[in-house]
Amino acid sequence: MEKKTLEGLTEEQVSFQLILHSGNARSKLLQALKQFREGAEEEAFGLMKEAQEDLQDAHDIHFQLVQREAGGETTSFSLLLMHAEDHLMSTITIKELVGELLPIFQSLKQ
Repeated sequence: MEKKTLEGLTEEQVSFQLILHSGNARSKLLQALKQFREGAEEEAFGLMKEAQEDLQDAHDIHFQLVQREAGGETTSFSLLLMHAEDHLMSTITIKELVGELLPIFQSLKQ
């Protein structure tokens, strides 16, 4: 997987990239729950893997923002960036929750 980079992106584009990748991950995580509920366990775990890849893209972008700021480059605060951060953090929470729930549900089915 190619690491996402911030080179050449405006601050708005960076925010939209965070929203895009975390939103894709969130959709796949929720779809994984639905697939599992419908008995498609293999597809559910496949969606979990895909969601992790999308989340990794978002994390790479986020980490670069943190690195920039740690290096002395300031990031303009905006409502859009705050929304992107919120999106990312809530998706991480959903990932952790779904990651715990699917194995529990799987053991209950057996």
